[in-house]
Amino acid sequence: MEDLKFKPQLLTFKAWVWASATISSRTLHIPWDSAGCLCPVGDLFNYDAPGKEPSDIEDLGNLLSNTSIHDGSLSNEDNTTIADVEQLDSEYQRLTDGGFEEDANAYCFYARANYKKGDQVLLCYGTYTNLELLEHYGFILQENPNDKVFIPLEPAVYSSTSWSRESLYIHYNGKPSFALLAALRLWATPQIKRRSVAHLVYSGSKISADNEIFVMKWLSNTCHGVLKNLPTSIEDDTLLLSSMDNSQDFCTFVEVTKLLSFRDEVDTFLEAHNMKDKCSDSNVVLSGKTRKTMDKWKLAIQWRINYKKVLHDCISYCSLILDSLIK
Repeated sequence: MEDLKFKPQLLTFKAWVWASATISSRTLHIPWDSAGCLCPVGDLFNYDAPGKEPSDIEDLGNLLSNTSIHDGSLSNEDNTTIADVEQLDSEYQRLTDGGFEEDANAYCFYARANYKKGDQVLLCYGTYTNLELLEHYGFILQENPNDKVFIPLEPAVYSSTSWSRESLYIHYNGKPSFALLAALRLWATPQIKRRSVAHLVYSGSKISADNEIFVMKWLSNTCHGVLKNLPTSIEDDTLLLSSMDNSQDFCTFVEVTKLLSFRDEVDTFLEAHNMKDKCSDSNVVLSGKTRKTMDKWKLAIQWRINYKKVLHDCISYCSLILDSLIK
């Protein structure tokens, strides 16, 4: 930056954060520069999520139903099949409503709806999870068909399959992805038998009732473990969010949260903004910075609730499958 003769105010960390956020949230993809480009008007459209990815169990099951994939010594043809499906999935992840078109020498946008005068025009930037939307754009979707939750897996799960780690996740509706379910089914099979059942696994079929029961119990217990190790529960977060939404002013919020069993988060916020002893004055006015921080805090709580809801839904999904198998 010094070689470019930037002014001193542009050499500060604050200036770097602004520049980094601008590139992350405002630039549009172009094929000749990884940083992207700034496009007047083009960065004004709000986000509209695409439909659900084609990577759920039923869709990928159809894609792979006629393949024969073996564990341990995958043939080039079999590896190509998995690569083709993962490429298909990644292409959907890049799906957008705009792009630079060389023939037109312009960045072109396309509407997916017939907009009338006064309507808000929405564009899809691509496939994003809520965490990615929060990190790059500062918002989340209450219903995001492309949200994903990753859970800790045994190292042997990764080595038992050729699926990429990015494909081993839980969908927004609590169902395990095709790849995660396939990997767990194969991992739960004794290694000596994996080759003989791999064609069932990669076509989306159950290996056996015992195998499915083991997988569902393991998945449910893992989700329980993740939830148990989090500092707050979904009930805690819901109460905290409700206190924020329903309190008439900040001091009322502080008083209401005194009744909650978890106070550490609220106390940390108060201390960070030197407000620990200020709420004795009912006329306390929050600074702009404090209000912005509280808005970010609220978004974080909303994301946590959605994250935990997916894990709870996965537990419910596993319970339904177990009930159907154990009779």
